[in-house]
Amino acid sequence: MGKAVKLMAVVFVLATGNLFAQNTSTLTISIEPDPVTVKVGEEIQLKATLMDGEKVLPDTILFYSRNGYDLEVSREGFVKANKPGTYSVLALRSGPRDQRVMKRFEVQVPFPPIASLEFKNIPDNFYSKTTYDLNVDVIDEMDLIRENPSLTFKSSNPSVAMISHGKLLALKPGKATITASSEGKSTELSVTVKKNPASEIVIANTETSVRTGDVITLNANAKGSNGRSIEVPITYSFVAQPEDNLGQGAEGQINQQGKFVANVPGTFILTARAGDAVTDQVIQVRERNVARELEVVGHGKVLDVHTSDLWVWEGTDGRDYAITGTWGASGDAYFWDVTDPANLTPIDTVRVDARTVNDVKISEDGTIGVLTREGASNRKNGIVILDVSDPYNVEVITEYNDGLTGGVHNAFIYENHVYAVNNGTRYDIINIEDPANPYTVNRFELDTPGHSIHDVWIEDGIAYSSNWRDGVVAVDIGSKNSELADAGGSPENPVKLGSYTYPSGWNHAAFPFKSESTGDFYVIAGDEAFPNGLPSRNNPAAAAGWIHFVKFDGWDNPKEVARYQVPEAGTHNFWVVGDTLYVAYYNGGLRIVDISGELMGNLYDQGREIAKFEPTHGDAIVPNAPFTWGPQPYKDYIFISDWNSGLWSVKLLEPAQQGTN
Repeated sequence: MGKAVKLMAVVFVLATGNLFAQNTSTLTISIEPDPVTVKVGEEIQLKATLMDGEKVLPDTILFYSRNGYDLEVSREGFVKANKPGTYSVLALRSGPRDQRVMKRFEVQVPFPPIASLEFKNIPDNFYSKTTYDLNVDVIDEMDLIRENPSLTFKSSNPSVAMISHGKLLALKPGKATITASSEGKSTELSVTVKKNPASEIVIANTETSVRTGDVITLNANAKGSNGRSIEVPITYSFVAQPEDNLGQGAEGQINQQGKFVANVPGTFILTARAGDAVTDQVIQVRERNVARELEVVGHGKVLDVHTSDLWVWEGTDGRDYAITGTWGASGDAYFWDVTDPANLTPIDTVRVDARTVNDVKISEDGTIGVLTREGASNRKNGIVILDVSDPYNVEVITEYNDGLTGGVHNAFIYENHVYAVNNGTRYDIINIEDPANPYTVNRFELDTPGHSIHDVWIEDGIAYSSNWRDGVVAVDIGSKNSELADAGGSPENPVKLGSYTYPSGWNHAAFPFKSESTGDFYVIAGDEAFPNGLPSRNNPAAAAGWIHFVKFDGWDNPKEVARYQVPEAGTHNFWVVGDTLYVAYYNGGLRIVDISGELMGNLYDQGREIAKFEPTHGDAIVPNAPFTWGPQPYKDYIFISDWNSGLWSVKLLEPAQQGTN
């Protein structure tokens, strides 16, 4: 569209000094047109005027939007609508905090008229005494599929096929016509209901005593009167009796593939049904009982600036070291000797031209470090490459900003290459075989409209990037695991393998792992959201979002099967070792989670949390408020960076050690 662009940060404008000297309490911003309505595919120009009562002031107002491609907004107020919905836009006169004037307003993008409706996923046969989902695509005049449309259904013969809340209940053999309607448009589906041939259901599952969180599969099989297996729909349900006979009993989940998981202990009766054939299985569920104690071992205090990411490694001298970055400060990275986790000792500081050293990484051999830079005074951000072979005397080898001046948020070092997340849109692949002379060999960028990226993590030659609304994207950059990929990728030739998106668009971090107990391959996708703004003294609990467990059975078939959701907090970075997840849950602190076995449902509800730790300090930059940034399990300890209070080390106690300290 040319003029309309996505803005990733609030832009600052020059204004006259006499206006900034005014009392802003009487100032308002007027928006034209009012209300703002834009059709899909249409572009309009907004006009914003700064008013002091009835007086028009000659100031510049700029516009800010975080709606991405759905509603493109330029700072000059050119607006293009690409998707229906209601969007929030900010009009801003910038300047010192006490002189800012802003107005939030809504832009309405109405849905185009509906053109047609189409039934989809129609079963080959309809059998009596069976329930079916009615799936209908509602397509508008711009050939877009309407999300969550308002639909009504009608059956021509309710005694054969009755409709209830979007479900088709096949009652008896016969014929019926099902009509789906929306906004004056309709479509029809002819249904022939056959007699259900099932006379018996057999459940193959033999696991009848399990723990909360354990997934069982009923493997129910329908048989006809001749005893042979037949293909008919089987529906599953359960009833529950809590262990203490108090409170709500239905604390579990069963899906229509016959998988069941319980959140609370008790007795559960699982039912499989096909027509008149029905069978039950009784399951006894006990507590998972995985909770363990954490011991706080050490604290490396950083109380005057915010701490960003960390990395812990074994140095070439056999001792253990850590590096932590700083956020919104003076461009410092701190080095620590953590050989004794009870005495986290600062040993060196590297200062670079930046406000934020967001990410810090160390090469596998412990000799090269990389800092990412944002907010450089000369706007030449990029990365800084360090010689960390002597962590007591770290030296800057070189700065590299070729094509990276927009700012590097995160990076990863893998096999003599740095994968640098560049300007929030792509990652550049930089060869550092000679760290004094780095050079870019290629880059990977999505081609989706309004795309963005936050992070990248590499395992076995596959790069997993976190791309906000485009979700997790896997790319072959030299795969060493033919079971997962054999696409011929390399740093010079990155090849996309697959991806997974989810509705919130909050994908901030990703971590791949193969379950130690089941062999299943998952990618964890973590959210990051701040619905109430960044944390402060008055707003310590600011984050939202959760951990999504995405199971990949081939790159073309990802499926989200489980989540870990702490109700009062939101996620940041995380790590997996074996069947244990370590996750920084911002204002929820460190959470350690049992992820053994098949995963299904909300792991938080299932008693899978092993331990938690909320790092706080009374003199922190935000006092007595945890805001945990990143965890790293290392040797027998867990190291944590906290945005408010610095570096911590904790130890997860073995059951025999609990209660001895």
